[in-house]
Amino acid sequence: MVNGLNLLFQFLDSFAFIVLAAAGLAIIFGIMGVINLAHGEFIMVGAYATTLANVRVGLPLPVAMLAGVAVSMVFGLVVERLIISGAIPNALSRRALGRDVIDPLYDRLADSMVATWGLSLIMIQGVRITFGNSLDQIGTPLGEIAYGGFSYSTYRVLLAGVAVGVLVLAYYVFTRTDYGMRARATIQNESTAKALGVDTERTYMTTFAFGSGLAGLTGALYAPTITMVPSLGGSFLVEAFVAVVVGGPSVVLGTALAGGLLGSINALFSNLVGTFFGRIALLVTAIVMLRFLPEGITGYVERLRERRREGA
Repeated sequence: MVNGLNLLFQFLDSFAFIVLAAAGLAIIFGIMGVINLAHGEFIMVGAYATTLANVRVGLPLPVAMLAGVAVSMVFGLVVERLIISGAIPNALSRRALGRDVIDPLYDRLADSMVATWGLSLIMIQGVRITFGNSLDQIGTPLGEIAYGGFSYSTYRVLLAGVAVGVLVLAYYVFTRTDYGMRARATIQNESTAKALGVDTERTYMTTFAFGSGLAGLTGALYAPTITMVPSLGGSFLVEAFVAVVVGGPSVVLGTALAGGLLGSINALFSNLVGTFFGRIALLVTAIVMLRFLPEGITGYVERLRERRREGA
């Protein structure tokens, strides 16, 4: 019974961590074709903003978390305008030179990786210079669940429900809103969407802000559970990229399936042989998926559907 509860709690914890870490990255990559290697640092922005708002400003934790999300969204919007799309530098260059000097990084995987990797290094060092090597810690709320001779953080278990809520929110946004319709049209065929009057540049801008906000939400939610150091984003980045690789092109379904599969693998191996081997198991899973299902779970499912339609 105790081992079963241990496994269940570890699964819920792993599922929440993977889904929340990957959601923002999956949205930005799936719609914009941008590999954001600074994704961990966007999570760090949300965590730091939440901690500063709670510890130094004195805001209640829920309000501080909302502040962390807002700061991350604004920061993401600035990054998208300055670096990803180059809209602000191009506007200035058109005034001075009469032409654009920067091409957008949409669907330029290698270029976006290099640009965002450089951004991540700047962000880490900038935070270290500004705030030092660490910040005061927020206490973990809600206490613990006691069972047998063990206990588990109630807050970390409840994050699984938040992760499901994030997936539901993303599903609603992409299937029930005008923005979601424009985003799906842009994914399928950008040139056709633009010809039909879709402002694809605004869609990209909104998408990056949305994905950044989800990254900030992850940082805000995990701020009470992690040590506040400038490099904290690295602990989220591996799981996020593994989930995107395993899940495939479908943003919501892929993230949900990847969270379930990888959460089960991580919980099982962590319970049996330790946390270190649980993380190794995730990396081995990613390698196997890249070798045998390079399009991920949802890509494989979509390919099967196309074959059935062709056969019919």
